Amino acid sequence: MISIRPLLAVAVAGLAALAILLLNNREKLRDIVSPLAAIAMFAIVASMAPTVLAGGTIDLRLFEILPGIDLAFRVDALGMVFATVSSLLWIVAAIYSIGYMRHLNEHAQTRFFACFASSLAAAAGGAFAANLFTLVIFYEMLSLVTYPLVYHHEDEQGWTGSRKYLVYLMGASKSVLLAALALTYHIAGSLDFVTGGLLAGADASAQLLTVVYFCYLFGFAKAAVMPMHAWLPAAMVAPTPVSALLHAVAVVKMGVFCVLRVIFHVFGVELVGKLGLGIATAYLVSFTILMASVYALTRDDLKARLAYSTVSQLSYIVLGAVLLSPVAMVGGIIHIAAHAFSKITLFFCAGSIYCASGKRNISDMAGIGRRLPWTMGAFFVGSLSMIGMPPTAGFVSKWYLARGSVEAGEIPFLIVLLISSVLNAAYFLPVSYLAFFGTEAQESPATVREIPMVTIPLVATAILSVLMGIFPGYFLTLADGVVR
Repeated sequence: MISIRPLLAVAVAGLAALAILLLNNREKLRDIVSPLAAIAMFAIVASMAPTVLAGGTIDLRLFEILPGIDLAFRVDALGMVFATVSSLLWIVAAIYSIGYMRHLNEHAQTRFFACFASSLAAAAGGAFAANLFTLVIFYEMLSLVTYPLVYHHEDEQGWTGSRKYLVYLMGASKSVLLAALALTYHIAGSLDFVTGGLLAGADASAQLLTVVYFCYLFGFAKAAVMPMHAWLPAAMVAPTPVSALLHAVAVVKMGVFCVLRVIFHVFGVELVGKLGLGIATAYLVSFTILMASVYALTRDDLKARLAYSTVSQLSYIVLGAVLLSPVAMVGGIIHIAAHAFSKITLFFCAGSIYCASGKRNISDMAGIGRRLPWTMGAFFVGSLSMIGMPPTAGFVSKWYLARGSVEAGEIPFLIVLLISSVLNAAYFLPVSYLAFFGTEAQESPATVREIPMVTIPLVATAILSVLMGIFPGYFLTLADGVVR
């Protein structure tokens, strides 16, 4: 089916960024642009869902760059998972950002909201990319438009964190990722995504294909597979809405989404298994899962703890794909949504705590749950999802991952999942316990209170995390469409 709707989804966010810049001196009008654009973008994405759920695709070819290289869009099941999550969460993130930025009277708000909207345009373009060329174009665009968000505070920490952010993300793509694209085009004569794998049956040595595979794995550094993870904790110097964007809505999800595209539609499941790349990758990401969790345990800064948790949780998604079991692959795909709903809740809560009290360190949050019950209640729900407790979204994805490990006969990875869940509990639950049952410092009751425009969005995302755990059918159907 040919339709202009994929382009419209990208254009809505892009035009929103332009409108925000033009309304620089009209604050109220400027701030309303993002929520309206987010609703419009989600409506466009939702309008394509029936076609994709029925097993169809939506295509749009814009123009040819070189023989076999087009700028083109293709909406399929995997792209719809990413697009649905990012467009839906943009609605609540837009509202949250307005409340956060206004309450703290942040500077450069026009630049902030314009870059935020541009990042969602890049995310939508990547989700609907029909080939590696289009995907990498939007991948790079996302790196560039989020760079100003990371250095938003323009202090020494901001510049240091943003430099590391750019070096890792742009440096990796300019070297190994470009090499992977060139080698893929040389081998296949095309960069199109193909069901079953573009390189399946390719006339190339196993050694060359292995090199290409790992160039993609590390070139897509947004996936934060160790050792390409250090940019992510460094980017925590950004305002909390940016952290939520980085960890839940767009940036890291673009990274793991690109890796899944390579596994499913560039190499193909059969070729990955034949080359032994699945097990090799599974051990690599298992190391990332466990080590990042250990790092999280040692961090007192709440956002830093959440950042290392994200490094760990992203590798769940890759692990599900490379186990090459249909059930595990479904688990990995739906963990994109499960992690997004839960982690954005946790970051929203961290921002709410900072807005209300100025506190960043967990050790300073004793008793704060009695002042911020909605915020810390939502944090507890998000924590349960990260641990994998029913009836939350995290339980559904971890259940499929665990079943998939058994189905693949890879019990060591089942053990990794179980140990990781214990570590999740070890670094999340004490935060809630301290907040509700710790002895608070002497402070006026009027000093710390909920901020409605910040609290309402985080409660909404906590509810979404539970609703997905109870009604996972939409994402399961899309995931089945990818695996079939």
